[in-house]
Amino acid sequence: MSQTSDEQSHPRGGSADAPWQVREVSRRIGDWIGRLGRVWIEGQVAEITIRPGQGLSFLTLRDSTAEVSLQIAAPRAVIEAAGAPLTDGTQVVVNAGIEWWERRGEIRLKAFHIRPVGLGELLVVIETRRRLLAAEGLFDEERKRPLPFLPRRVGLICGRSSAAMTDVIENARRRWPAVEFEVREVPVQGPDSAVAVRAAVTELDRIPEVDVIVITRGGGSFEDLLPFSDESLLRAVAAAFTPVVSAIGHEEDSPLLDLVADVRASTPTDAARRIVPDVREQRAGVRDARDRIRARVVGRLAADERSLAVVRTHPALRNPQALLSERVRIISDLRQRGRSAVSVRIRHEFVAAAGRRAELMALSPQGTLDRGFAVVRRLDGARVISRSDQLIENERVTVRLASGSFLADVTHIEHDEPSPTTTEDN
Repeated sequence: MSQTSDEQSHPRGGSADAPWQVREVSRRIGDWIGRLGRVWIEGQVAEITIRPGQGLSFLTLRDSTAEVSLQIAAPRAVIEAAGAPLTDGTQVVVNAGIEWWERRGEIRLKAFHIRPVGLGELLVVIETRRRLLAAEGLFDEERKRPLPFLPRRVGLICGRSSAAMTDVIENARRRWPAVEFEVREVPVQGPDSAVAVRAAVTELDRIPEVDVIVITRGGGSFEDLLPFSDESLLRAVAAAFTPVVSAIGHEEDSPLLDLVADVRASTPTDAARRIVPDVREQRAGVRDARDRIRARVVGRLAADERSLAVVRTHPALRNPQALLSERVRIISDLRQRGRSAVSVRIRHEFVAAAGRRAELMALSPQGTLDRGFAVVRRLDGARVISRSDQLIENERVTVRLASGSFLADVTHIEHDEPSPTTTEDN
């Protein structure tokens, strides 16, 4: 029978014809695990079970930044040698070995030494965490979001029926009675508090109507406030789209949540003051603004009235008819002067025309005829006869008078003596 590739690569793992027994496999797994030795583990006690009359106690260690936990068995002597009572939420360092139970085919951790983490060690852990998050920029002011002026709904994360919840709600409603709250009551102390608060932040961040989230609890010891320095909670707050207000403890308390949150409130009452405006202050501000606007408008109207009064003192505006009357008088005077000038000019031109007419009449042939003279022409009318030597006896000529004409026969011609300056007309 041919061997598979897995059987060829593990010739010591038996074969289909000669398989290992279960006990042999279990023994070999135990040998391999036994070579891992002991390890040091840091975590938070999530649960501890001490059974009276039994030599072993069991405790659950939970990681503060991930949903991971380990079950550890500890002899009664190791529990008693811890030096301090182990309760839920205690931060510990455990020296444990990995063991294999051959009969059950299970791996378990067995504690050989348990040491509660002291205050100094917790401070070192928190300081290390603070530096790590600061280097990632989670505390930078540039990433912090401003709070809305008037939120539609306030998400509130607090302890069950806690005084902090009452402080926030009552003080906020005193300032703005219409404010609405979306409350999540969760454990705010103990091993489950960080996970519960983180889940509440994520849930409220998904509600569109929630415009701001407040995380609050009353004061407490350093150990009581440790969940609010939990790394997973801090990262959830930093990743939220909704602005977060941290109102943990009193003025002197400063968990790392205060550095990650968008706004840090010194107390729950201070948080209420920050999330909603004071309706009395807003009304007073509206009144002040209204009074300032009214004063500005009244002042502007008064200034305009003064300017208008000054303008109205002008004669043209004081008596507009006077200005029109003056213009009418000027126009009438100009019209009269124009008429006079035209009449004078017409009379002058009429006299001049009459004189020129008299001159023309005096110089015209008709004028000469009117004075008793006549114009003599031959019958053909081609030439005016101005001298007697131009006539021929027995010739018939036409005589033009001032009025009318007649025919005449030349019967006798008399010649005047020519003057020295007169020449014959050619």
